[in-house]
Amino acid sequence: MGSTQFGKFDNFCRDSTLPVCNLFTQVPQGCQLVGITLKGGRHLGNLGSILVCGLAIVTSLFLLWRSERKKAAVGRREMQLFLLGYIIIEICEIFTVGGFPLDRKVLIGFTGVHLGMIVATIWILLLNAVVGFQLVDDGTPMSLGLLLGSGAVLLIGTGYIALDTGFSWTGHFDGSLTPPNYNPGLYVLYQLAPLVFLAIFFVLEGVLVLRILGEKRPMIYLLSAGLLFAIGQIFQYVVSVHICNGTGGKINGALFETLFTLGSVVMLWIFWSSITEDDWPMATAGSGTVYD
Repeated sequence: MGSTQFGKFDNFCRDSTLPVCNLFTQVPQGCQLVGITLKGGRHLGNLGSILVCGLAIVTSLFLLWRSERKKAAVGRREMQLFLLGYIIIEICEIFTVGGFPLDRKVLIGFTGVHLGMIVATIWILLLNAVVGFQLVDDGTPMSLGLLLGSGAVLLIGTGYIALDTGFSWTGHFDGSLTPPNYNPGLYVLYQLAPLVFLAIFFVLEGVLVLRILGEKRPMIYLLSAGLLFAIGQIFQYVVSVHICNGTGGKINGALFETLFTLGSVVMLWIFWSSITEDDWPMATAGSGTVYD
């Protein structure tokens, strides 16, 4: 049988700057980010990503404020939860991808939270699509509790595996600390599950817009969000090593991945805002009434 890369992070860590790679004690050496030189011979490896993360945090805070003003919008609180999750991700990314000269234990701690929040936040985004169908009244304790409770399960589960890997609490994941860095649990939760969640999200939102709202314009925003996210992933996984080699390790694709992901989040917010406009009513499930 041929070999498979399922569960292995060695090639990803060699060619990309992924937070998960902070958990491993040995990874294949590719192009190393040198960034800018600090005192004591230390380096701040990824200043560009740090600045873009700061921009993402400020932008998300603005979107939170704008969401708060949309008092009658369906899924307002749920969208705000997604934005809060994204803000936490970007705060963690400053330290996990930014190349700060941190103590290894601190870096592993940030990485565990980062990975857990990625999975939980994308899950919350998926549930935002479900909320749009009004199967559960939005903004209610039941709706918010469902998002927070299920998101917390994914955060704790993913975070535990990440921390156990990095700190070797049980030794169960010690085999992944060295190449080929085989960790199927993290691979499924961090690499595959978010893609599945996103695919379902886009399908549900497409059905909501085209079949229920009967509109086409919001699909421009939704497809733009998907395209921007895909471009960001291409920069991260495909182009990154070439940028790093071409700049002598000054920058790599992580900067552009963060930037395009920010653009994707902004377009998702614009999409959500567009389908909650007052002039686009939707029939409630199980009834013949129409509401804004």
